[in-house]
Amino acid sequence: MNKFFSFFAASNRYKHLIGGFIVATLAGSFYAAVYAAIVAASCLELKDHPYGNSRDWTDWLCTLLSGIIAALMFYVLF
Repeated sequence: MNKFFSFFAASNRYKHLIGGFIVATLAGSFYAAVYAAIVAASCLELKDHPYGNSRDWTDWLCTLLSGIIAALMFYVLF
C-alpha cells in the first residue's frame, strides 16, 4: 500500500489525476471530455519545459487516464 501512495506522491501525480478529472467533468460530452483531458495533459507537461524539466509521460498518462474515467462516468450517467 505504501508503494501505491508513493507512486502518486512522486512528481505530484495526484494533482494530475485531480486536474484531469475536473477538466473532463466540465467538458460536457464524452468526446469533448477525452479531448479536454488530452489538451490538459499536454499543457501540464508543456509547462515543465521552461523550468528545465523533461516531460514525464507517466504524469501525462495519469492526467489522461483520469480524464477518460470522468468521460466514461459522463457516458454512463447521461
